[in-house]
Amino acid sequence: MIDKAKLQIGENSYEFPLIEGTENEIAIDIKTLRSLSNGVITIDAGYKNTGACKSAITFLDGEKGILRYRGYSIEELAEKADFLEVAYLLIFGELPTKEELAQFHLDIKDKAIVDDDVRKIIDAFPKTAHPMGILSSLTSALTAFNPTSVNVDSKEEMYGAIVKIMGKFPVLVAWAMRKINGLPLNYGSNSLGYVENVMSMMFAKPNEEYTINPIVKDALNKLLILHADHEQNCSTSTVRIVGSSHAGLFASLSAGISALWGPLHGGANQAVLEMLEAIKADGGDTKKYMAKAKDKNDPFRLMGFGHRVYKNFDPRAKIIKVAADQVLNDLGINDPILDVAKALEQEALNDPYFVDRKLYPNVDFYSGIIYRAMGIPVEMFTVMFALGRLPGWIAQWREMRLGKEPIGRPRQIYTGETHRGFNNISQR
Repeated sequence: MIDKAKLQIGENSYEFPLIEGTENEIAIDIKTLRSLSNGVITIDAGYKNTGACKSAITFLDGEKGILRYRGYSIEELAEKADFLEVAYLLIFGELPTKEELAQFHLDIKDKAIVDDDVRKIIDAFPKTAHPMGILSSLTSALTAFNPTSVNVDSKEEMYGAIVKIMGKFPVLVAWAMRKINGLPLNYGSNSLGYVENVMSMMFAKPNEEYTINPIVKDALNKLLILHADHEQNCSTSTVRIVGSSHAGLFASLSAGISALWGPLHGGANQAVLEMLEAIKADGGDTKKYMAKAKDKNDPFRLMGFGHRVYKNFDPRAKIIKVAADQVLNDLGINDPILDVAKALEQEALNDPYFVDRKLYPNVDFYSGIIYRAMGIPVEMFTVMFALGRLPGWIAQWREMRLGKEPIGRPRQIYTGETHRGFNNISQR
């Protein structure tokens, strides 16, 4: 293999080493470019072709539709694993033994109580507040109740911070939903599994016993696993770059939540349901909207189809489509919005325009359908995404801190005014 790349700038030539990953990915290491070339830098808007780090957590091949966590295929994990097993795998690098998983869950439950003063913070939010704003604020607020910084060189302190946020975060998620639904804030039960406890905290009413539907629970477990990590996306990169300043875990996670909120990232599943609502309100003619989506001059954008990274079928969508069908069949829901969704799905899967361009329904499309069927408000969809992504963010933050990565500091190409003299206000 060639181990160097050559860059010619005018009459000057520079050589840079190549780095090869375990899946044969190749990168040019250009960290010395600026110093060697007297100030020349590269530019890559959106970092679409820039590797910001080395990572051993998640492998993604968008061309082939491959997604693996720590070497395990997403298909096998979604079929065989529990979300907490996958969280442990992502964070610590290996699947847990039965004893390790039991201890991990026990430690998480032990740290699940949120300081009661946090209730005062959530009470200050209006009922109309978006739950992502509530979640980001409450996650950041946890720093105030845990003021000491984590010594990343201490396994005990790192583990303590991890189980603490894994225990408290589902409570914050549930409280954000109960706030907008006007329900009293509650805790779950230590007798339940991690995913079952999330469901109980979100849906249980004080005047009736809550029964967990196993098909819905299995679908939620799969959704959380499928969202658990996705390489260096916008929110994950945010967590890493904020953490690179040695900001604490809670503060870094809060930044990641804010990044996830955007409609081009985690907010996409909410955007899907809002689109479906708009189509229904306009008469539900899906053929009309498919034609609009194909018209380059029409501003309408079909949400939930295609993917920025996957150039083929999103492997997560293949898995969750089956779960969505099972949930809808089991619950027997008669919902015109879901009818619109299924009509769009069938037309896209059979329309040569979409098939040729590989614009298949993605994970955001199906996750929104499942969350709506479960009775989760549309503004909570991105919060559920954050719940699933939590272990991935933790794993990425931990890897970055243990790897002693330098503080993130991108360069720029300045395009503003050159030097100008100052005029006093009377002369302007």
